[in-house]
Amino acid sequence: MKKIITILFVAVLLAANSGQSNAQELDKTAGKPFVELFENVAPATMADNVFKLVGEDFMLITSGTEADFNTMTAGWGGWGVLFNTPATWCVLRANRYTLEYIRNTKTYTLTFFEDEYNDQVLHFGMASGRNSDKMKTHRLTAVTTPLGNIAYKEASLIVECEIIQLTTVQPDDFYTDEAKAFIKEGYADAKEYHKLVFGKITNVWRKK
Repeated sequence: MKKIITILFVAVLLAANSGQSNAQELDKTAGKPFVELFENVAPATMADNVFKLVGEDFMLITSGTEADFNTMTAGWGGWGVLFNTPATWCVLRANRYTLEYIRNTKTYTLTFFEDEYNDQVLHFGMASGRNSDKMKTHRLTAVTTPLGNIAYKEASLIVECEIIQLTTVQPDDFYTDEAKAFIKEGYADAKEYHKLVFGKITNVWRKK
């Protein structure tokens, strides 16, 4: 009996050690500094299909500091050139909690992921961080960029931005019934019209 117990104990110990090894193997990036996980590339080299990244896969918009930040899912936006500088744009409903962080910090990040993280990207669109625990219940790992902005370690692409302009849209600015209806619906929810956010691209990071 003692021999059997000893064998079982050794088997459990080996299984535990194996589990620890597997966990360590699965996360080889644990503890690595940001610059070892991502490489800095010029905005002009971005050949990504923005229609797929934003329109189909969606993106995460994050703003704040390491001590306090918030993330939301977004499906409207893109990038190009504005005022002779590489820039991004996105349309946010006026009552978005993340928008408050963007106003305060004047910076934000756009993060994009491989398909395996689709559920996590959608997770941030399920509820507002103002009155839920969504920022504590996701499986992504927050990282701080060299500029002090917040992104996620699992991202395949990170675009850091600094606000150029934040403006309020008006229904009369739109020329299709669909757009007018969408803007009016947003107003009914927030009691204020959508915000159009333009940001200067300060850095583009790709997963190594």
